[in-house]
Parts: sequence; structure tokens; C-alpha cells
Amino acid sequence: MKKPLVVLTGPTAVGKTKLSIGLAKAIGGEIISADSMQVYKYMDIGSAKIRPEEMEGVPHYLVDELMPSDEFHVVRFQQMAKEAMARIYARGHIPIVVGGTGFYIQALLYDIDFTEEPKEASFRRELEAYERQYGADALHARLQAVDPASAEAIHKNNVKRVIRALEYYKQTGQRISEHNERERRKQSPYRFAYFVLSDDRAGLYARIDSRVDQMMEEGLLEEVKALKVKGYDSAMVSMQGLGYKELFEYLEGTCSLSDAVYRIKRDTRHFAKRQITWFKREKDVIWIDKRACNYDEKKILDTILGHLEGVLCCEEFLDVPNS
Repeated sequence: MKKPLVVLTGPTAVGKTKLSIGLAKAIGGEIISADSMQVYKYMDIGSAKIRPEEMEGVPHYLVDELMPSDEFHVVRFQQMAKEAMARIYARGHIPIVVGGTGFYIQALLYDIDFTEEPKEASFRRELEAYERQYGADALHARLQAVDPASAEAIHKNNVKRVIRALEYYKQTGQRISEHNERERRKQSPYRFAYFVLSDDRAGLYARIDSRVDQMMEEGLLEEVKALKVKGYDSAMVSMQGLGYKELFEYLEGTCSLSDAVYRIKRDTRHFAKRQITWFKREKDVIWIDKRACNYDEKKILDTILGHLEGVLCCEEFLDVPNS
């Protein structure tokens, strides 16, 4: 029988973190972060990383596990998440994947095979040099010309993924978006429930703006300064995250602080919009509208638990411990 897996996702600032703790405690779950930034140490404020006291004793994986200089991409996420799931299942608990990186979730849920992706160092170096000379916009335009679907899904600042998609096209003559779509049509090896938490768009955007202001008050600029002092620079993939990229530019004198904060808010709103678009394209998704639950946290959780009855109802997991 397929093992159970719960996914709780949604756009940034929608309220996944607090809900995930209540869900984990209700079903005896342990949480795997599907976030491209929270995996890094020293990047707490800008990534909206859950604080230890907020975890309420619920084990978390893929949080604070890598240094900002380390490579982290979908293949490594998939590997690390599977390792975490094996430990969770061994304890008789339920893995709950929580985060807003839709591609990571898709890769894990459908066990997408990335082994077909060829790599050729010379072409990769050529693309990296092209990006340094002409910028991320020009590199992204090359992807748009050969694989519009991938260009829509991959942000221009995610240079690693843009290069990977261009590599795949050059060496196979096929679009990586089509490869991923074929993989996505596979049956999941898990018995899963895939929840997307949603809310009014205007309210979501207002919370994003408010959260950025709160991050600045809590010391986001000081966090970025500390990263710079430790030797991490703006060329690193980890420093391309929202909040870090813009404040590095401020520290390097290419923009004012007010302009950096403005762009963090604007780009985070754009990111949330892209997340929503991604989740709307996903199959087998259960939408949980906070408005329909009158923003009642207990009602939201009870709605999710109601959907989970069939997913978790198997002999192996009938009596799930709470710790």
C-alpha cells in the first residue's frame, strides 16, 4: 500500500506556517520544508523562517541544514526530502511538506526523474559568461525564444534553472518543460493530499507589504550586512532570494534603501502571483479558501482534517502517535 503524504502549500504570506503546526500536532506529522531559502543557515528574517519556539516540538527538516555557499536545487531537494521522509515513516509518523516552491513539491510528489538531464561544462560556462556580460534579462530572453513555457515558470533571477533549461534544449533538442510535463503525468508513488491555502488577492498583497516592513524592523538589513561580512556575495544563488538580492544592491551602492524596500514588496507580490498561477495548473489539488472558513483557524484545520480521513485511513497509520 502506498505510504501517506500531506502537502500544505500556497502563496507567500498566506499563513502556511502556523496552520502546519496545528496540522502536524493533529495527525502526528513531521514537517519537511519546501522552501528554497529556509534551508540555509543565517538567512532567518528574509526567508520568514520558522523560529524554534514556534515549532512547538514538531520536528522540521530542510530548515537550517546548508550553508549559504552550498548548492541547493530541485534535485538536491528531492534527495534530502526523500531521506527525511524515510526517517519520518520509520517513526510511524506522517510527512507534511510545507512551503511555496511549487516545482520542488511537484518533483517530490510525482518522483520526477532528472537523470535524463545532460550536462556539458563548456556550454554551461558559455551561458554563465553570457549572463555576466549581458545580464539575467538577456539570458532569460534566450530561454523565452526556445521554451516559452519554461520561461514563464522560471524567474529571470533564477539563473541556475534558466541555464539548466537551455542546456537541456541544446543537448536533446527537446524542451525541458515538455520533459517535466511528461514526468508530471506519472502516478504518484504516494497516497497524498495536496492542499493549497488561498485568500483574497488584495488582502494577501497587503500582508506581503506589511511583512516586508516587519522584516526591516526586525533587522533584515543587519542580517544581510552580516552575510556580507561572512564573505557571502550577491553572485551566490542563495543571495538571489527576495530581500537579499535587493539589499545587497543597496549595500553595493546601486540603489537607495527606499528603492530596495519598494522592489522587495513589488517583486514579492509578483512572486505570489506566479505561485498562484502555478498551483492552478497542478492536478489533484484541494483548495482551502480562508474566506470560506471565515478566517477561523479551527475551521480551516477541521476542513483539512475532513479531507484527510480517506488519505490517512490505513492500518499502518490508524493510531498515529502525537510525538
